Amino acid sequence: MLKHGILGLLNYGQMTGYEIMTAFRASLSHFWVAQTSQIYRELQGLEKNGWIRITHVAQESRPDKNILSITEKGREELLRWLREDEWKENIRNPMLMKTFFRGECSIDENLEFFKAYAERIAIFPEGSHAADEAKNEYEEMLDVPEKAIYWQFTIEYGVMYEKMLKEWSEYCISKLEALKHENTVD
Repeated sequence: MLKHGILGLLNYGQMTGYEIMTAFRASLSHFWVAQTSQIYRELQGLEKNGWIRITHVAQESRPDKNILSITEKGREELLRWLREDEWKENIRNPMLMKTFFRGECSIDENLEFFKAYAERIAIFPEGSHAADEAKNEYEEMLDVPEKAIYWQFTIEYGVMYEKMLKEWSEYCISKLEALKHENTVD
């Protein structure tokens, strides 16, 4: 799906590899983690598939650069993927795996675990306002600014998800505190 994220960014306009990484970090990285090396590897595959075009631009006072643009074939692939009816939420969450087996630890250790988790939860470490600012910045790139509402949907998802995680960790803490209290009363 990383390749489709890159195609989506290039669908807004031509970019260099650096600009793609910058745009990715300011927007998509809130819900899709990708390393620089992964992005550049995907770019090679996208070019091989004929989904992007790379134009080499020589510069006198700066290093040469490559300008990437989506091809018609790439836009067709992006739209095919967007219209794809089949998808499944693929949950792979190491924290949930640890939670499943936390019965092997003491209640006190588990209380500390969930308290620390509640403090560290941050979908938007700088706050959702930073994501809103990025949305506004990239909205200017769009030929149809109304498309940015879909970016707002992802920001709101992140805000609600973070809230749910905090509520869940507080729920776990309250259950463990009640269990600890029951064990000390007995």
